[in-house]
Amino acid sequence: MNAPDRFELFILPEGVKKVSVEPDTKIPNAATITIQKEDHTLANILRFQLLKDPRVLFAGYKAPHPLEHLFYLKIQTTPETTPVAALSDAINELIGEYGTIRQRFEYDLTRARAEQEARTAGGADFVDMHTGMDTETADLDF
Repeated sequence: MNAPDRFELFILPEGVKKVSVEPDTKIPNAATITIQKEDHTLANILRFQLLKDPRVLFAGYKAPHPLEHLFYLKIQTTPETTPVAALSDAINELIGEYGTIRQRFEYDLTRARAEQEARTAGGADFVDMHTGMDTETADLDF
């Protein structure tokens, strides 16, 4: 089979940097950032987060080939910041957003399990703290 070994998708070869930055000499405040061993999933998330920043004039990416596990992220910013600083800010904002999503998920999962335990233990009706509604009729199986 011609497919590369699965470990080649995420293990960085010796001497290869995960992230490299090449400043653009023709466009002011622009750079091309190469990120190794990642794909469209991360590239699109980063691009979307960068475009939320008013200091970012352009953010786009390209993956050269499906069998090459890397992408190029092109960023142009206003003179107030640099492409690397904008990328760093975007990454920190994403970490915060995903942390919040994880906390909400864990809270809701804990609450749902408590509701299920109360229902199976034959306890009194469980009332949802957020809506004030009786959750006796909810069907939760975890």
